Amino acid sequence: MEINFIPQTIYVDKLDYPSKSINMVRSFLEEIDKRILLFDGAMGTEIQKLKPKPEDFPNNKEGFNDGLILSRPEWIENIHRSYLEAGSDCIETNTFGSNQIKLQEYGFGEQTVSLNKSAAQLANRVAKEFSNEKKFVIGSMGPTGYLPSSNDPDLGNISLDTITDAFDLQAQGLMLGGVDVLLIETSQDILEVKLAITGSFNAMQKVGKEVPIISNITMDKYGKMLLGTNVQSAYTTVSDMGISVFGLNCSTGPAEMESSIRWLDEQNELPILVMPNAGMPINEGGTAVYKMTSKDMSTQLGEFLHKYKRVRMIGGCCGTTPEHVRELGKILKTYDL
Repeated sequence: MEINFIPQTIYVDKLDYPSKSINMVRSFLEEIDKRILLFDGAMGTEIQKLKPKPEDFPNNKEGFNDGLILSRPEWIENIHRSYLEAGSDCIETNTFGSNQIKLQEYGFGEQTVSLNKSAAQLANRVAKEFSNEKKFVIGSMGPTGYLPSSNDPDLGNISLDTITDAFDLQAQGLMLGGVDVLLIETSQDILEVKLAITGSFNAMQKVGKEVPIISNITMDKYGKMLLGTNVQSAYTTVSDMGISVFGLNCSTGPAEMESSIRWLDEQNELPILVMPNAGMPINEGGTAVYKMTSKDMSTQLGEFLHKYKRVRMIGGCCGTTPEHVRELGKILKTYDL
């Protein structure tokens, strides 16, 4: 399966660029030095609750969740707002699948920059409603769906430059929309992570702005990425590439992440972000169901904060809700730095 890369020439008018000051860019890293930051929860499962119909998506492209910022922006605004009202310090843009490769599947590859820019601007508009508090907009960058490290005739059949360029364009759009941070998340192939980091730095040079990069990998209950990479190898591979934060998200609940978090904490180097699912997914009638309660999850993550001092950010992934975030916020209020 070949992917045809659609080149895009981006001309950036810096006078029209809604960038934040360098102090705002630095403030995220300064803030995690001072306190634990609370991220938001799931986007996809919150969208599912709205029971979208094909006509809710752009061009009736059912399942094109990222496209809802165009066709149902009020839905995404309300989800962002619900997390901020629950106490989130950080909200993630609805761009998990908005790298160029994924967007091409829905016929939106040529709009990679503009769609990501619009999603970031939407999140910023909602964040500004909470102007009396310090809020950060995080640019979500999920995987391409390919596994460049593998020998699979389909999933490995893609050039490394194509992946790098796909993330480059996405990062450009997110920064043009004013994100504070780029989050490379739910990563299953460490080579793709390296390419995403490289693409992000390429985008910074083109846009003329620097933002922190968070690199989140996804591991199974045995502590391995999809292709067998353990946390030690993953961290060693990317920790010296200029990223600001390393973390874990998705796939499992907090308990299954602990051994990896313990090792990361022992390195005493980068800050750590922890965003587990609401427990291990349970298959019920072909649907993944997440049953960990908000109190159980907040208790476990609270224990992590007391045991692992490099954990500076917490939040939730699949199955987590504003109620999970609200309970995590209660834990943070009792946490003694």
